[in-house]
Amino acid sequence: MALDGIILHKAVQQIREILPCRIQKIYRISGNEILFLLHTPSGKQQMLISCHSQYNRILLTKRNYPTPDEPSNFVMLLRKYMEGAMFVSVEQAGLDRWCTFRVRRHNGIGDQEELDLVVELMGKYANLILVSPDGRIIDALKRIPPFENNRRTVQPGAVFKPTPDQNKKNPFLDPVIEADTPLYQQFAGFSPFLAEEAETRMREGQSFASFMDEVDRSTCLYIANRKNEAVFHCVPLHSVGECVSYPLMEGFDVLFYHKEEKERIKEITGNIHQVVKRELKHQKIKLPRLLKEYDEALDCDRWKTYGELLYAYNINDTKGMKEITLNRFEDDTPVRIPLDPRLDGKGNARKCYTRYSKLKKGQTYLQEQIRICQDEITYFEGLIEQLGYTDFETAGGIREELIKGGYMKEDAKARRKKKKKAETPFRTFEYEGVRISFGRNNLQNEALTFHSARKNEIWLHAKDYHGAHVVIHDSSPSEAVLRMAANVAAYYSGGRNSSSVPVNWCPVKELKKIPGAKPGMVQLGSYRTIYIDPDPGTIPPSALS
Repeated sequence: MALDGIILHKAVQQIREILPCRIQKIYRISGNEILFLLHTPSGKQQMLISCHSQYNRILLTKRNYPTPDEPSNFVMLLRKYMEGAMFVSVEQAGLDRWCTFRVRRHNGIGDQEELDLVVELMGKYANLILVSPDGRIIDALKRIPPFENNRRTVQPGAVFKPTPDQNKKNPFLDPVIEADTPLYQQFAGFSPFLAEEAETRMREGQSFASFMDEVDRSTCLYIANRKNEAVFHCVPLHSVGECVSYPLMEGFDVLFYHKEEKERIKEITGNIHQVVKRELKHQKIKLPRLLKEYDEALDCDRWKTYGELLYAYNINDTKGMKEITLNRFEDDTPVRIPLDPRLDGKGNARKCYTRYSKLKKGQTYLQEQIRICQDEITYFEGLIEQLGYTDFETAGGIREELIKGGYMKEDAKARRKKKKKAETPFRTFEYEGVRISFGRNNLQNEALTFHSARKNEIWLHAKDYHGAHVVIHDSSPSEAVLRMAANVAAYYSGGRNSSSVPVNWCPVKELKKIPGAKPGMVQLGSYRTIYIDPDPGTIPPSALS
């Protein structure tokens, strides 16, 4: 569900309260998101503009957004024209889904000039356009050449043409309803969902004017779930039922932050999803082939029998023959022996013995390759599960792990510009005065289990699932602490959507690192098992994504 003109109207009202403000920094978060760091009269603020086809929005946010090492060309251009400039005002085009920020700056010779930053939030046509004082496009986040849209070209140097007005009534100024026309066709800013909500209210006896007054006074966003899809607006949703309210800007983050997070992760850390899926597919194709070869190797004795029979019967003239049938000496049963038509009898016998020797020696090699292949499948299945609940930091760890394993290549330019950051290798929170730590990728698990945890502390992991290593920094935790740690281990595992998940626990001293194994792989000695129903509602917010 996308924003409509009424929601944008409410967002613009709140953004207008912080203007005028100075633009300090501009960052690219993903291919569709631009973050502005602002210095306002009330202090520092962050404004996010997203031009995603589904999640497009504009909001003031307090969340942390990691940024790519390399800004895009469009962000470099925005920095050139706008960093240090002022957002003077913002005006919405009626109640349409676009607005214009007026930007005041000093040009290269020191003269003051005003640019327009046009924010269009119209579904797949969402865009961010920088317009010069003479009305020409300096550049846009998404360029639209003439062959794609001959009515409205969005290219550097082209004259900026505003989106045409839809000639609908303003529901705040003229709340008179035409009985036979849907509300979203009568009034500007109305989406079909808001029209449905208004019609529900009117069936309940509320007047349309009263409904619009409620919309006008609202400063919250109400979110509900309908048919497994989030629906929202700035009034309580009577047409849906139970809903949760948030301050408007915070509600946008609740709705969209995690929906776009996977796309940000792909851009910031590289397309690790694709790499992992490709490697897993490769290993799953490889395993049946190895098993087939191993079955053939186990049947190597028949080639020895073929060679013995060819020598015993003193077969010589086999050139041009593809097979020959000879009888066994033990029971006189016929045996069909495949031949190489280019060789004589002794040559075919030697070839049979060579084949027997190769398959016999190959059994050990194939066993090892099958084990390696199975370990690789287990490893990549674990990475896929980790990617299902990863964040920026843990995704970066997975990428580093894949680079070290030789599955991905690190860009030389990025390597030269890599900054050394002091990062916590795993997450820690307190519960009933006891510290609990857990890793969310293999490198974090490795660091926690073998480099941070003490021998007498308690270690937990979901049994038969890929998932987090959890350590209780206490040698004798209470049952409540143990169950909380088990809850975390079950939630950050492949069993998070299951019930009665078995979680193994033991002192760290019972763990042994497997030589040559992938990071995070351990061997357990003596352990106990607790069964838990994963419940994120009982986990402290600091331990959740």
